[in-house]
Amino acid sequence: MSAAWAVVDAYVDAHLIAEDDALAAALDHNEAEGLPPIDVSPAQGKLLRLYARMIGARRILEVGTLGGYSTIWLGGALPADGQLVTLELEPHHAEVARANLARAGLADRCEVRVGPAVDSLGAMIAGDEGPFDLVFIDADKPSNVAYLQAALILTRPGSLIVVDNVIREGRILDSASTDPSVVGTQALFDAVAAEPRLDATAIQTVGSKGWDGFLLAVVRG
Repeated sequence: MSAAWAVVDAYVDAHLIAEDDALAAALDHNEAEGLPPIDVSPAQGKLLRLYARMIGARRILEVGTLGGYSTIWLGGALPADGQLVTLELEPHHAEVARANLARAGLADRCEVRVGPAVDSLGAMIAGDEGPFDLVFIDADKPSNVAYLQAALILTRPGSLIVVDNVIREGRILDSASTDPSVVGTQALFDAVAAEPRLDATAIQTVGSKGWDGFLLAVVRG
């Protein structure tokens, strides 16, 4: 990672992102509880919040909670009667996230569900819990295609699907890679490219989190 990238991120944060006690406390709590520091950056979290506001999202689905840092960013865009469902595999992570969401005043509109996300998504589809206006996918990369397929069922025309970590420091170009995260992300690109219901692009990002990127897809009408 270039040192300049982190410095630029700090400049952006200082000028455009207001200090938020709940977000800062969430990161502190995550560290104290031993969670890995793999949350989105503040600038990326603010971007997610702006996306949710731009489309007027009232119902958001997140795949991959960790300690709820990105959940707080997304939940902050919801109206008082909005709903966010976030899916987390690890019970300890979910417990930490629930505490962070409660501290942020979002416990009434953000629900953390525990278990393999594929199973949770299957139950949501069976329960006809869609449609969601925005889906943010940031979990295990080998399951990206399964998450995408579920998201297509749980969304509507005009919904936005955002997938994190899709550039992987350029390793996405390595056709011989055996890294499951790279292979899973390459499969995601292939699936999106072949899916007529999606209008998509991907954007590279650099910053305090290194070189990576987001895939953005709108469900066609």
